[in-house]
Amino acid sequence: MPEEYNPETGILIMTKTIILMRHAEAVDRMEAEDDFQRGLTSKGREDSLAAGKVLAKQGLKPDIALVSPAWRTEETYRCLLPALGDPKLEDPMALYHASTDMLERAALEALETYACILMVGHNPGMGGFAHKLALLAGCPEQLPRGYPPASATVFSLKTGDLTTPRLVTRFMA
Repeated sequence: MPEEYNPETGILIMTKTIILMRHAEAVDRMEAEDDFQRGLTSKGREDSLAAGKVLAKQGLKPDIALVSPAWRTEETYRCLLPALGDPKLEDPMALYHASTDMLERAALEALETYACILMVGHNPGMGGFAHKLALLAGCPEQLPRGYPPASATVFSLKTGDLTTPRLVTRFMA
C-alpha cells in the first residue's frame, strides 16, 4: 500500500489508489456483430500498451481490476497486464455502460478491501467519474473534455472515501 508522510505530525498516512481508464479505440459498430462484441483497432491496442507503460513507471500494481465485460474493455485490460501485473479480475455486467454513480459505488466497495484498484470502462460514466475526482482534487483543467479513448487517470486517496483525491498522473493517447 502506498504511504504518504505527514511532516507536521510525523505520522505515515496510508493511502489508497484508484486508476480510471476508458477503453481504447474500438472498431466501428458496423464491423462487429453487436456493440458488446466490438474489439480494439490496432491503434487501440498500441494506445493501451502505451498507457500500461506510463502507469508502470509510477510503480502501480493494482490489487484488483474492475473491468466491463465488453470485448473492447477486456482487450484494453489484457494490453495493460504486461506492465501492471496480474491483479484479481472482476467483470460484472453492471459495469457495461455504467453511470458515474454506479462506478463510484463499485470503487468505494472495492476500496474497502483493496489498496489499489483499476477500473476499465466506458464513457460517459468513466469520463464523468474521472472529471468528478479531478474537480474534487482542484485540477479539472488537467483532463480533456469528453475523456477520449485510452485515457487513464490515477488518483491517490488519503482515506477509503473519494472526498479528497489527489491527481497522481494521467495518460491521454
